[in-house]
Amino acid sequence: MRPFDELLAEAESADVTGWGFDWLDGRATEQRPPWGYARLLAACLAQVRSAVDIDTGGGEVVAEAPLLPAMMVVTESWPPNAQRARALLGHRGARVVEVHQDRPLPFPDASFELVTARHPVRPPWAEIARVLTPGGRYVAQHVGPASAFELIEYFLGPLPEHRHERDPAREVADAEHAGLTVESLQTARCRMEFFDIGAIVWILRKCVWWVPGFTVADYRDRLLRLDSQMRRGEPFVAHSTRHLIEARR
Repeated sequence: MRPFDELLAEAESADVTGWGFDWLDGRATEQRPPWGYARLLAACLAQVRSAVDIDTGGGEVVAEAPLLPAMMVVTESWPPNAQRARALLGHRGARVVEVHQDRPLPFPDASFELVTARHPVRPPWAEIARVLTPGGRYVAQHVGPASAFELIEYFLGPLPEHRHERDPAREVADAEHAGLTVESLQTARCRMEFFDIGAIVWILRKCVWWVPGFTVADYRDRLLRLDSQMRRGEPFVAHSTRHLIEARR
């Protein structure tokens, strides 16, 4: 394994825009939920004439779909990600709309047959119901409660008050309160393994809400302890949680 400081420098300078995770190939692994969201999304997009993907990141998951609807829109709040999405999807006729997280979606009522999302920041249930056509569907994979908390709490200490956030049962209730009928809910807990300290630094730079304000300088001692563990052949193990929600207006 390369020297500690070399791994840190590489991870600190690497690109973290978009929602691709190819940089972690060979350095970390994560099990995938059994439902295969990218394949499911592609199948759904092929069956409709209009769709919007919210919080699309760099548009990577939508870009995997072989066929897009005649009206394909994606939304994103972070300008570097929106730029990446335009590069990936613009030539395929998709429109990228930059939005503000706390404002209504900038679309008329009943605009889309399908609303999708992979790991939305906060599902805007009332807005999702509003922009769906009657009979339209919401199909999304959400982050579940206490996802990756083994890693997060390694740096921040115990966070008992946050462990029940993103509860799928509560999200079902919120969706139905907004006027949607939840037709399916599936949950999964997936093993994550990190094999070198660069992978840890990179993921914390990418998922900035995990350890807010993370810097190598502030957490150098903890990073050194993790590095020693990994050099003994012991990966750092955490678990992501995911749930798939399918609902209809």
